[in-house]
Amino acid sequence: MIAFNKNFLEKTLSSAKILSDVFPEEINFSVDTRKLQEGDIFIALAGKQTDGHNFVAQAIEQGAAGVFINKEKVDCISKIDKKILNTKLIVLVDDTLKALWILASAWREQFSYPVIGITGSVGKTSTKEMLANILKLYGMKVCVSYGNQNSLIGVPLNILKMQSAHQVAVIEMGINKRGEMATLAGIVKPTIGVITCIGHSHMEGLGSLSSIAAEKRDIFKYFKDGNIGIVNGDQQPLSHISYSHPVVKFGSKIINQVQARKIKQEGSMLSFMLKIYNKKYTVSLNSNHLGMVFNSLASAAVCSILGIPDDIIINGLSKQVEVKGRFQIKPLKSGDGYLIDDCYNAGPESMKSGLLTFESIKTKAQKIAVLSDMLELGTESAFWHRQIGRFLRKVPSLNHLILVGESAKFIKKTAPLSLKIDIFASWQEAALFLEEKISGKDSLIFVKGSTAGYTTGLVNLVNKFTESDTINSEVNINRKKTLLRQGFVGQVGGESLP
Repeated sequence: MIAFNKNFLEKTLSSAKILSDVFPEEINFSVDTRKLQEGDIFIALAGKQTDGHNFVAQAIEQGAAGVFINKEKVDCISKIDKKILNTKLIVLVDDTLKALWILASAWREQFSYPVIGITGSVGKTSTKEMLANILKLYGMKVCVSYGNQNSLIGVPLNILKMQSAHQVAVIEMGINKRGEMATLAGIVKPTIGVITCIGHSHMEGLGSLSSIAAEKRDIFKYFKDGNIGIVNGDQQPLSHISYSHPVVKFGSKIINQVQARKIKQEGSMLSFMLKIYNKKYTVSLNSNHLGMVFNSLASAAVCSILGIPDDIIINGLSKQVEVKGRFQIKPLKSGDGYLIDDCYNAGPESMKSGLLTFESIKTKAQKIAVLSDMLELGTESAFWHRQIGRFLRKVPSLNHLILVGESAKFIKKTAPLSLKIDIFASWQEAALFLEEKISGKDSLIFVKGSTAGYTTGLVNLVNKFTESDTINSEVNINRKKTLLRQGFVGQVGGESLP
C-alpha cells in the first residue's frame, strides 16, 4: 500500500528530524498560506522576497496538519503552544526546497502507470487541459497538474498528488534557466515526454533558440526502454535531431506521423483534417486560435500511444478548452463589447499568433489592441519588439494600438504609419485612456503582454473592464443579446453571439 507515513519519510529523508509524527490520513502540500487549506502540510520555503518560515505560526492557526522547516530556523515554532505542535507533523530538514524535490521524486517512483510530461515555449497548459479532456472522456482517472504550477516548486507539489487510484498523470513542466529541465525530469521521470514547440521566451536565462531547444530536450534525460518522445516536427531544432529513444512527430508537414492538413477558420471555429499515421479524420475545434491546432496534434499523439480509440480522441478535441489569461473571451462591464484576455504571458511567437487570431475575428466593432512589454528576451528585446511592429501589417483590421511599458515603445518604431498608436508608462494610465476610448462604442479589445505571472501589469486592466471569468452566466448571456441588438455582430472565441 502506498502511503505517506513515518516509514516513507525516514527512508526518503534520512537526515530529517521528526519532532512530532502525527501524519494526516490524506496528504496535500502547500507553500502559500494564502491558498492553504485545513489539513494541508505547509512547507516553509525561503524565497528571495519572502521567507515561508515567517508564516509557519499562521499556517498552524489556519489548520495545517503539519510543517516542514529548515533546521536552522527551528525558532519559528518556539512561540507556538507545544500541545498544539504535538498534534501536528513537525519535520526539520536541511533545506526545505531540496526536501520537497526528494520527497516528490521518491513518491513518483512508487507508481507504474503512464506519466506524461509536457513542456514547450507556448501551448503547455492548453495541451495539458486538452489531453486531460480526452483521457477523462475515455473514463480514465487522471492526476492533472493544477493551473500553471509548472516550476521547480509547482511540479513536485503536483507529483505529490499522485495516488494509486489514478491511471495516468499529466504534468506540465516549465523552465526559465539552464539546468532546470534536467532537475524536473529527474523528479517527474515521464514515460511520455511532449515538447509543444520552441520559441523566443526566457532568453535571458536560456540563451539562443538552439539552447532553448537543448534545454527542453532534457525532458527525455531519464528515459527508460519503452519511453516515447513527442516533438513538434515542423521545427528543425526538434525534428533534425538524433534521439536515442522512439520519437513521434506532429505538425503541418507531411514528414510528421500526426498531421493537420487543410486548416480552415470558420467564424469562431477551426476545422482541419487530422491524420494519425494512415488514418484521416475531420476535426472541429471550439476555438479560432491557430495555436490550438498544434496543441490538438500533440494531444492526439499522446492518446494514440496510450491506445485511446480514435473516436474518443476526436470527440475530446472538440470540447472547449478555456485557460485563464490565454485568449479568454470576457464581456465588458459596460456592455459595449468584449475583451480578449491573453495577458498571462507573451513572447514573439505567442504575440504574433494572438494578433493573427484577433485579425481573423469579423466584427463591426472597433478593434483595439493593448500590448505591454515582452519580458526575459535579453539583449535582443528591442529587436523582437520591432519585429512585432512590422508584423502589425498583417493585422489591417486593427483600429487603435495602445502600448504599455518601456520595451513596448519599440513596437511603434516599425508599426504601420497609418495605425493610431498611444503609449503609456503604466496600466493605470492606459486604462484611463481606454475607458474614454470605448465609452458608448462597440469594441473588441485584445490585451496581451508579460505580466509577471498574471499577478501584475495588464491583468489589472483586464479586471477593471470585465466581470468574473464566468462567461456563460445568465447576466452575460443577456448582455450578449443586448450587444446583438446594438449591432455588435460577429463571432469571437469559442462561441457565436446569440
